[in-house]
Amino acid sequence: MRTAKGGVTRRTLLKRAALAAGVAIVPRHVLGAGQSPPSETLAAGLIGCGGQAGEDLESYIRHAGGEYKLLAACDVDKTRLAAARKRFGEHVQLYTDWRRLIERKDIDVVSIATPPHWHALMCIGAAQAGKDILCEKPMTRFIAEGRAVVTAVKRYGRVFQIGTSGRFGAQKSQTSRMIHKIMRSGLLKKCPAVYIQRGGFPVQEYCGRVDLKPEPVPESLDWDMYCGPSPLRPYHPHRFGWSHRFYWDYEGGGLADFAQHYMDPFQWIYAKDDTSPVEVEACAAPQHPEACGVWAWVELKYADGLTLVLEGAKWGPRYDRAEPRHVSLQDLDEESRKKVLAMPDPEPLLSFVEAVKTRKEAGGHVEAAHRAITIAHLANIAIRLGRKIRYDPVKEEVIGDDVANRLVNQPMRQPWHL
Repeated sequence: MRTAKGGVTRRTLLKRAALAAGVAIVPRHVLGAGQSPPSETLAAGLIGCGGQAGEDLESYIRHAGGEYKLLAACDVDKTRLAAARKRFGEHVQLYTDWRRLIERKDIDVVSIATPPHWHALMCIGAAQAGKDILCEKPMTRFIAEGRAVVTAVKRYGRVFQIGTSGRFGAQKSQTSRMIHKIMRSGLLKKCPAVYIQRGGFPVQEYCGRVDLKPEPVPESLDWDMYCGPSPLRPYHPHRFGWSHRFYWDYEGGGLADFAQHYMDPFQWIYAKDDTSPVEVEACAAPQHPEACGVWAWVELKYADGLTLVLEGAKWGPRYDRAEPRHVSLQDLDEESRKKVLAMPDPEPLLSFVEAVKTRKEAGGHVEAAHRAITIAHLANIAIRLGRKIRYDPVKEEVIGDDVANRLVNQPMRQPWHL
């Protein structure tokens, strides 16, 4: 299993943060008036049977005090489906089209563990079908997808949890809670903080290949469905499986793959779950139109002055414009300090199972997840274009730059659309 910041696995973080031991789980089909009493077991469907298959169901349901039963699994590769049948049991019904899975009335929660270019459409479809959603990170492939997911989840009253748990651990830190209160108070008019995320992004290891020659599509694989809303490129095994991360068509390199882990706690600590940076500048090599390339650092600034720096590993010059700096009570005048100290601590974040039961937002809720991965998307836009961009976090568009906005809201291959 991939580890979160500091070498702690996501499962360990969630175990430590579990707030829902012993609570009852309420499936969708028993919520109506006059129905039978709530069950303690969620009926689940799994979309994507690769390396992360079932991981979110374990982490965000079972290890948070709930239970689930997997009823169905879906994948575009029949070899993976056969492996899923052996792993999960003969009772699991198999599908090659995710739409057939989400239309089942007996499924309460859908776990999405496909490459990110499919996440948005699957999340929206699941929300429309009345399912609660566990979505692997990164949440989306481009910014406009994220807003569409937020809209659908809220419109249909669904519970959403992104596949990362960093904010649960961050909330336990007294220092993090104090920074959160200072930032949430609105009393700090100019934020002097500089947050530098160093060494967490594998850059050279996540570069795509530019010498790919078409190969025959394996008989077990529906390549057209795999590509889905992304361009239909000639098949090559490096575009499929784990290394899909190295291509703009499906993800966004090491930055997109890891940023949701790191930005999720950052967003909570600095109370930025409802906004985004306004200026973005990158130090990067020229990028190939299809294959992700190397970059050294990206500097992102918020409207209040907060500076966020993402620094790559093993390539390019080290970022040296400023030293890391936290926010503290010393940044406030005496009256403001008293007001912050009088503020109550933030309410504990809800686990997925608590959120399902209470119909409230989970800790890694949809707006926070969208804003967190927007950081990576903005960074990648600056990397790909090789210039500074200015961003409007309300309109969610790059200011005065049509080329950049074509990366904010990318076209989908027909017949797929948001």
